Amino acid sequence: MASPFSSSRYSFAITIGCFITGSSLFGIGAYLSFVNIAPQQARAKARTDYIKQLLQNKLDTQPLPQPTQDQC
Repeated sequence: MASPFSSSRYSFAITIGCFITGSSLFGIGAYLSFVNIAPQQARAKARTDYIKQLLQNKLDTQPLPQPTQDQC
């Protein structure tokens, strides 16, 4: 190891262990984030639909036009 200070094998092992633990926690967090994305999107769509319906009822207007694929 080329470093400006002398380190022992023990401190190197601790450093590697901390790096592996941190990487594992990061990977688990990323996995759980991707697993839970569909329910989060469903809740967001339900909130959007609820707000649209609420505004339509309050304003008593024509239904809001749905965006087409070209407008997105």
